[in-house]
Amino acid sequence: MILSNFAIHEALDKGWLKIDPEPNPRFPGPNGEKCPYQTSAVDLRLGQEIAFFKEGLALNIDLRKGDFKTLFGPNSETRTLSDDQPFVLRPGKLVLGKTLEMVSLPILEEGVCLAARVEGKSSFARCGLLVHFTAPTIHAGFEGTITLELINLGPLDIALYPNMPICQLIVEQVAGTPFSNDSQFQGQQNPGG
Repeated sequence: MILSNFAIHEALDKGWLKIDPEPNPRFPGPNGEKCPYQTSAVDLRLGQEIAFFKEGLALNIDLRKGDFKTLFGPNSETRTLSDDQPFVLRPGKLVLGKTLEMVSLPILEEGVCLAARVEGKSSFARCGLLVHFTAPTIHAGFEGTITLELINLGPLDIALYPNMPICQLIVEQVAGTPFSNDSQFQGQQNPGG
């Protein structure tokens, strides 16, 4: 079951879902303030770092030889974004970003358990930007920033600025209480892992 915006508010208030900093305002403002809570999702923003594989590597990716962090770390570059220095994502290029917000989906003893999916925003999709394109699931028990796989499939450059609404979190209720099985990305703080 997908949570509505009111149910997302309740989950935040009861600690079933934690988003830090919490998106606000919770409702559209009288002066046209944009509300990040859609009817069945909440917008998350792009953080200040972009990471990507270095150009010209003589490397074939074979994840049987180690995990992603081991491969990506020494073979990647990181850039810090600012309003004055956005990252320009060229057509056909892939970078990793992260959400500004930390997300936590605790497995609680009360039996309420949530998971989520991350999806792109339609305005960017219509320009050719894919966000989190093959791994949208945020498992119950996850805690950390959400790494975003960003690829430009459009014909034009796309400027990526920090704090821009880049994706939406769709929150779902999990049937039953799962046992803990943390992924290699649990607690991630940077786009590379």
